[in-house]
Amino acid sequence: MANIAFIGLGVMGGPMAGHLAQAGHDLTVYNRSIGKAKVWAEAYGGAVAITPAKAAEGADIVISCVGNDDDLSQVTLGREGAFRSMKEGSLFIDHTTVSARIARQLFVEGESRGIHAVDAPVSGGQAGAENGRLSIMCGGSEAAVAAARIVMQSYAARIVHVGGAGAGQTTKMVNQICIGGVLQGLSEALRFAQAADLDLDKVFEAISGGAAQSWQMENRWKTMAQDSFDFGFAVDWMRKDLGLALEEARANGATLPVTAMVDQFYADVQAMGGHRQDTSALVRRITRA
Repeated sequence: MANIAFIGLGVMGGPMAGHLAQAGHDLTVYNRSIGKAKVWAEAYGGAVAITPAKAAEGADIVISCVGNDDDLSQVTLGREGAFRSMKEGSLFIDHTTVSARIARQLFVEGESRGIHAVDAPVSGGQAGAENGRLSIMCGGSEAAVAAARIVMQSYAARIVHVGGAGAGQTTKMVNQICIGGVLQGLSEALRFAQAADLDLDKVFEAISGGAAQSWQMENRWKTMAQDSFDFGFAVDWMRKDLGLALEEARANGATLPVTAMVDQFYADVQAMGGHRQDTSALVRRITRA
């Protein structure tokens, strides 16, 4: 069992930290809202720290799951950041979806301090975190990822080491590019079926067992038809993620015309008030016939 500091107890981090506590690890937690950290500690035990640096003191492993590049920089490299107090030889695992640039920066900063860093963004949403069934894509050294795997298996169904520092984040960008394209196709297909006055349940039965099948179809076809969009990963977060992919594409020369278009479609959904609706709300911008 490890002495773990967990930073960030949101809809993803809270359940993930809970799985670690239930697995028997000793946890010290930090959250920007200390009230949320106290509620978590009441449910799972462990200690509450008032800064990331305090949480990381004496920890074998520090895990973060925060919001964006700026948040991650603050909780790691800031004046009261975890890297200020992490001991030599300790392991840092970041589950935030951020730019590959900051992932590489933290790897280099970690090396200079004797800290082993792994960028490990996740896929599977809130349900995956709560059920311990996340897919995790990892960037970093073989040894660091092997060490991280031992604790991450508490909340993961799949863990893949995809390459060096930053490779986990670029793989997550691939994941989001795929999801955006699939949801746009699904949105158009649903509206087409409605315009043709088809029985949507029969359509789903007919096509979900063939080549058109996808996780999004299995889990969102019916709820999209019901105009129900309260299922986790929000449009605001998807725009952040697609923005990261488009930024990385400008750096590596990739061409992402569909991704750029879907990103703007999500901007339309935001303008319609759908900021916190889940990503399947993309269908809202297509008017019913």
